[in-house]
Amino acid sequence: MNENQKIPMWKKISYGCGAGGGNVMSTLLATFLTAYYTDTAGIAAAAVATMFLVCRVLDGITDFAMGGIVDKTNTKWGKARPWLILAAPMMCIGIILIVSVPQGISAGMKLVYAYATYIFLNCIVYTIFGIAHTALLARMTRDFKDRNTTATVSSIINSVAGLVVGTLITRLQMNLGWTVTGVILGVIAGGLILITGLVCKETVGMDGMEEMPGMGRKGTGSIPMKEQLPAVLKNRYFWIALIMGALVLFVNGNAIGAQFYYCNLVLGNPMYMEMLMPAGMAPGIIAMFFMPYFSNKYSKRAFMSAGAILMILGFSVVGLAGDNLTMVIIGTIIRSLGITPMFAGLYAFVADAADYGEWKFGIRSEGLMSASQSIGSKIGIGLGSACSAWILAISGYIQPAMDMAGPGADMADGALPAMGPMIQQPESVIAAVRFDYGWLGAIVSIVLLICVLMMDVEKYLPEIRKALGKTQ
Repeated sequence: MNENQKIPMWKKISYGCGAGGGNVMSTLLATFLTAYYTDTAGIAAAAVATMFLVCRVLDGITDFAMGGIVDKTNTKWGKARPWLILAAPMMCIGIILIVSVPQGISAGMKLVYAYATYIFLNCIVYTIFGIAHTALLARMTRDFKDRNTTATVSSIINSVAGLVVGTLITRLQMNLGWTVTGVILGVIAGGLILITGLVCKETVGMDGMEEMPGMGRKGTGSIPMKEQLPAVLKNRYFWIALIMGALVLFVNGNAIGAQFYYCNLVLGNPMYMEMLMPAGMAPGIIAMFFMPYFSNKYSKRAFMSAGAILMILGFSVVGLAGDNLTMVIIGTIIRSLGITPMFAGLYAFVADAADYGEWKFGIRSEGLMSASQSIGSKIGIGLGSACSAWILAISGYIQPAMDMAGPGADMADGALPAMGPMIQQPESVIAAVRFDYGWLGAIVSIVLLICVLMMDVEKYLPEIRKALGKTQ
């Protein structure tokens, strides 16, 4: 098969559908899950934060295991596609379950239910989806410019899905309750992921050769994990991808997780979410259209460095804004212009890192390399959500009583009580939410900029292509 073939635009869009489906789940978990657990299910904020942290340990195990499973998978459909098809219905079920905490049980049993459904959705289902989807890009083509374009299209669709879902969730749950909202989101997420699994074909490594003559390289199906894993762990770009994935998802997840509380407590109107969600995503979607040009003409690292600088600036403006809605919107727009290109850059970076590992160590491992992105992403999402919950608990956040839902709210179906009468929170909580939503993001973005500057794999790509006997 032609491993350097161009990917037609309709397949790039189909690949992006999977990212959009995954972001339906990510947006729900990062933006609303903490508020759902604390203000609807009635689970203590500190317990929620601890749960997010504990699950990160399990994530690392399942991610490495799934990466190895993908590398060992050999079917006529390829290594990644079968797992995407399996992940689609599981994602639908997981989303429905996670926002269906039973109301008529004890606090302890609610926490047990939260653990079980969170582990199923985040540690199992999202692991299968995330690693398979990231590995698929490395197996669709070796043309790194086409990978950049595909990753960009994917990130645009990913951001559009997050924008639409993030904007609609508040209104959906207020009018329909969490159970129906979960069903709607689950069907959308599962359907989008299924499109990718059914449409996108693998070409790289599909010739069935166990060993490539003259190169000393082996197909991953012939290599035991005890050899495969050390080769991946020696690849410095594995660690850079993991750390960057964690930082990007942390700063994004923490910001949108704190956004609900910022609108509610600092700005005094939770419906401002419908203004800030588009401001936090739409500008970045526009910036995405320019990424293929700049990343191919200059480098992904240059484009992403500019993005990190914009993130620092945007979060700083929000940190200074207080209850000035105009400044908050301006800072959020600047932040969006910086953070959205990071997602496309990381997808393409992982594919380049797989090529680097094949060239440097003689072992190609899309699955385990993709585990870096999956581990990093879930560490970021989990710690981002946990950070907001910890900050609330430490600052003295007062949870709404279960009978404070707004008019017509069906507590059995999970309407947010925070949408009704608001509790007067201590000044320490207001100050903590302001720091969480603004200055914390600026600090983490500085660290992210340092990591981006270390992402220099592109300088090796011409030599890698030549050594592998490929022409671009």
